[in-house]
Amino acid sequence: MLDSVFILPPIFDESSYGQVIHEIREMQIMNFGQYAHGNQPIQHMTYLYDWAGEPWKTQYWTRQIMDRLYKPTPDGYCGDEDNGQTSAWYVFSALGFYPVSPVSGEYALGSPLFSKLIITMEDNRKVTLNAPDNSSENIYIDKIDWDNKEYNKNYFTLSQLQEGGNIFFRMTNKPNYQRGTTKESFPYSFSDK
Repeated sequence: MLDSVFILPPIFDESSYGQVIHEIREMQIMNFGQYAHGNQPIQHMTYLYDWAGEPWKTQYWTRQIMDRLYKPTPDGYCGDEDNGQTSAWYVFSALGFYPVSPVSGEYALGSPLFSKLIITMEDNRKVTLNAPDNSSENIYIDKIDWDNKEYNKNYFTLSQLQEGGNIFFRMTNKPNYQRGTTKESFPYSFSDK
């Protein structure tokens, strides 16, 4: 069902609005099927592949959205800004993770945009995100090491990030169909309890 959002044509019914509203028009123009990134409630959707055992699709779609819908041009911003959500999506996604459900204390993994980034926590602990092979072609995570230990989950926790450390993303141009596919790798889900 997640795949179908991107495959279906951008058809719509504006009858309840009486006119085509800007979110509908933006969905048509962006050409991502039924995915309307300018309408903030859908922005977490691409990360749901981390729960479905197909994290490479999260990596693909988050990078597509960052590359195609955010540009430094007068018309390079997708939709309107509701309290900073659209910008926050981009900032988190560029880091390579996103708080799909902030109350869980987990950040679902995407595809980091930078080769190296350092986050300084309030107590001066640092998290270094390294992805030296990152490029417009190498958008997929082949492997993650956290402080030289292999890391197989599809999320980071807030407490892990607050501890600091060195995270190394081995990026590649081909999806890794084995990494992050087991239930133990998935972020928390209330429906599993």
